[in-house]
Amino acid sequence: MLPWSAFGHLIPFFNLSIALAQVGEIHVSFISTPKNIQRLPKVPPSLTHLVKLVEFPLPSLDDKTLLPEDAEASVDLPLEKIQYLKAAYDLLREPIKQFIADQKPDWIIVDFFQYWMGEIAEAYDIPMIHFSVFAAASRSFLIAARTSGPMPESLTSPFSEKLHFPSTLAYRSYEAAEFYSMCYQEDATGVSYAQRSAKVLGACRAMATRSCKEFDSDYLEAVQKLICKPKIPVGLLTPPSGGDLNHDQSLQRLFKWLNQQNPRSVLFVGLGSECKPNRDQVYEIAHGIELSGLPFLWILQKPSWSNTSDDVDPLPTGFDTRTAEKGVVHVGWAPQKEILAHPSIGWSLLHAGIGSIIETLQHGHVLVALPFVYDQGLNARLLVEKGLGIEVERNEENGSFTRKDIAKALTYAMVSKEGKELRARAREAASVFGDTQLHNSYISTFVEYLKAKGE
Repeated sequence: MLPWSAFGHLIPFFNLSIALAQVGEIHVSFISTPKNIQRLPKVPPSLTHLVKLVEFPLPSLDDKTLLPEDAEASVDLPLEKIQYLKAAYDLLREPIKQFIADQKPDWIIVDFFQYWMGEIAEAYDIPMIHFSVFAAASRSFLIAARTSGPMPESLTSPFSEKLHFPSTLAYRSYEAAEFYSMCYQEDATGVSYAQRSAKVLGACRAMATRSCKEFDSDYLEAVQKLICKPKIPVGLLTPPSGGDLNHDQSLQRLFKWLNQQNPRSVLFVGLGSECKPNRDQVYEIAHGIELSGLPFLWILQKPSWSNTSDDVDPLPTGFDTRTAEKGVVHVGWAPQKEILAHPSIGWSLLHAGIGSIIETLQHGHVLVALPFVYDQGLNARLLVEKGLGIEVERNEENGSFTRKDIAKALTYAMVSKEGKELRARAREAASVFGDTQLHNSYISTFVEYLKAKGE
């Protein structure tokens, strides 16, 4: 298993590793760097003989000022520094090649990033599968975009002709330029994200996707037509509910507060670890939540702009006092999946990362999407297309939003008569997203493919 060093990739690869061991008794070597592996969940004791977490120290760059010493994942860096993390990770090519030569695995399951794995796999005659952590919908859009020779403006139009069915997926104009720059232009490594992805897919025998036919069968068919290789849905890799809640005092207070709330009455607000909203955006979100008057629990990653010597408050002045009877703000890490599983949570304001979408719909919560980076905009449009969420209205040119936009979306989704059907569909979705037996059946099919060597 070779995931890219971002937790939106590490966690799905880890969950797939556990599922393959649990369902198929497959031996897995999960490769990453020491700090990343330390931050992963623990391998269940019953599976430690099957799942091995293999640490390779992240090599240093010649210019040691480019990458902080303790930065091993994208969450540790501002967006403009991630290119140097990519450069350091590429230096793992030779150690990984030696590991492959020594271990002689039956398969290599690789992310979109390690474009050099194709040559290694070919040298040792080992078949390779690309595991896409993205939704089949966004993956099909991006493959279609790449094969069309994209420009920023082309990313704002649905690729319905190439996908062969009506599709609303497209980037907003304010998203397209940033995404194009990030994915299609070469950076410090001399290789763009799109070039990496194309080389990986070209070298792989098949693509495994974090999808299921019950949710996005139409887009799975689109992927199949676009790549002309087997595509294998492995289910949604839904994380188990519950877990160890013996956290520090601040988290214990958080769950104590949740225990005191009415069932399905609280809004969960979480923008993930990769989103880094600026102060104006955080303030407008805060004012919007306050304006809605809804009970809320907000997990706020401490913004870099508040990490100054005078410790700037990441929230508007007086926000905590004015909302003390309505909600709780927790600054820092918190166990999102355990919070979403709590019976008092009923709705979510999210960044539309596919992992958070899955965790939310697992429990039938309505989603209000506020996308920021990567594929989140496409995921937000998919939610709207499927009738499982709504998106906060934003300025089409610059992506700005106001407190009124936030409050309007929240009240529509949570308390309005017009949002009644939306809430019903979200509750119904839990029967698919939370069906462990269903998703294990996809893993079983994948196991059969692996054991047959894909022949």
